Amino acid sequence: MNSLSEFKKYTASLAEKGPLMPVLFVGHGSPMNGIQDNEFSRRWKSMAREIPTPVAVLVISAHWFTRGTKITAMDFPKTIHDFGGFPQALFDVNYPAPGNPVLAKETVSLLHSARVELDHDWGLDHGTWTVVRHMYPDAKIPVLQLSIDYTKDPQYHYDLAKELYALRSKGVLIIGSGNMVHNLRMVAWDKMDVPNYGYDWAISLNDQFKNLISEGNFKPLIQYSGLGKDAMLAIPTPEHYLPLLYTLGLKGSKDPVSFFNDRAVAGSITMTSVKIG
Repeated sequence: MNSLSEFKKYTASLAEKGPLMPVLFVGHGSPMNGIQDNEFSRRWKSMAREIPTPVAVLVISAHWFTRGTKITAMDFPKTIHDFGGFPQALFDVNYPAPGNPVLAKETVSLLHSARVELDHDWGLDHGTWTVVRHMYPDAKIPVLQLSIDYTKDPQYHYDLAKELYALRSKGVLIIGSGNMVHNLRMVAWDKMDVPNYGYDWAISLNDQFKNLISEGNFKPLIQYSGLGKDAMLAIPTPEHYLPLLYTLGLKGSKDPVSFFNDRAVAGSITMTSVKIG
């Protein structure tokens, strides 16, 4: 496929034959999940078997926080090791999934509310590859990233996500990758190996998030600062939370909602993930 018109023709035929793709919010947690065989990575693998095989994956990762909105548009995105202090085995990982410049241009054409820059310098950061390499280990499905504009408020991101909806009917799996509750400053490092260990405020707020999502009551989630002190503890900075709003913005009126990997880690992080559709 060498032109935008060819891609549109190709994806239009897919839309006629294939189902509406689900949307995922994935709590990605520690980069070590990218190489470990644990309950989280096993669920990512099984999720890939449960949903239709996508023609491409578009990820909104907590780890690409930019001024303005960008989308990766290279043929072969590099694997980015954007972390420190981990075993060499993690730095040795290369996830050689192709990109799709034509899909990048198609996505830009859908996003009328933002001036989107085609990016050739970024790649796949650990918010993307640690999850997707478990889902699609053969690395044959194109993977792209859409950045999060840190100059915009939560409502903007929720609304922008709605403009991506057409991709769901064209075989594209859209994933928001972050964590609902994410406060690294309060991590109980001595409790890392304690199953489902969460502070009371983290568990309580995570349950409130799930209830609001199940009810389809997204306004309090968008205006999360109104949820009180617990929300400020859970979301001291917004980058890990905003990918959730992209996922919620893509929900259709008839889409069912379910949760997976609903666990707390080290007190102040939850891995709770959402499937829509």
